[in-house]
Amino acid sequence: MDEALKKKLIEAMAGTVVAHADELTALDQAIGDGDHGLNMKRGFEAVLAEADAIAAKPLPDALKTIGTTLVMKVGGASGPLYGTLFMALGKELPPEPTIADLARALAAAIEAVKARGKSELGQKTMLDVLGPLQAALAEGGADLASRLPAVASGAAEATVPLKAIRGRASFLGDRSIGHMDPGARSSALLATAICNAIGA
Repeated sequence: MDEALKKKLIEAMAGTVVAHADELTALDQAIGDGDHGLNMKRGFEAVLAEADAIAAKPLPDALKTIGTTLVMKVGGASGPLYGTLFMALGKELPPEPTIADLARALAAAIEAVKARGKSELGQKTMLDVLGPLQAALAEGGADLASRLPAVASGAAEATVPLKAIRGRASFLGDRSIGHMDPGARSSALLATAICNAIGA
């Protein structure tokens, strides 16, 4: 996990969020207040602006810095949740992580997001993507980086028939059914960007 790879991952994540900001906004307009795309774009643009400085740090510190930046810049509910995710990963991961380290750290980060959002898997949130990703990491196997994007995409699609239990979408009740959760889509996009950058 050298400096060049860390910068490549930062650029991949940020670039993907920025490129899909309109899509994320449209998803949020259907069941939320419509600001998810803009908020995420603002947060990751701030991360990208500090990419060189962040990439120069050891991986745990780099992740914590990303998390802190997202908390400060994203706003809304997504800022604290994504900030918590990255900060928890930074707390749990060693500078040179193995796949087993990633699986363990993501499990701990999921618990932190659950506590922060007072939510569980199956409630139409970003957790519905993070959970299957963690399970795939824990299972391991060959060609993991090439398999994870499909896991993430499928998990995001699986939020469509769910009824929202947490967040603004929960106020819609049954009307939230039939829409993909924007946080789940964001998580799938980030996971895919990371995997593609590592595999490239």
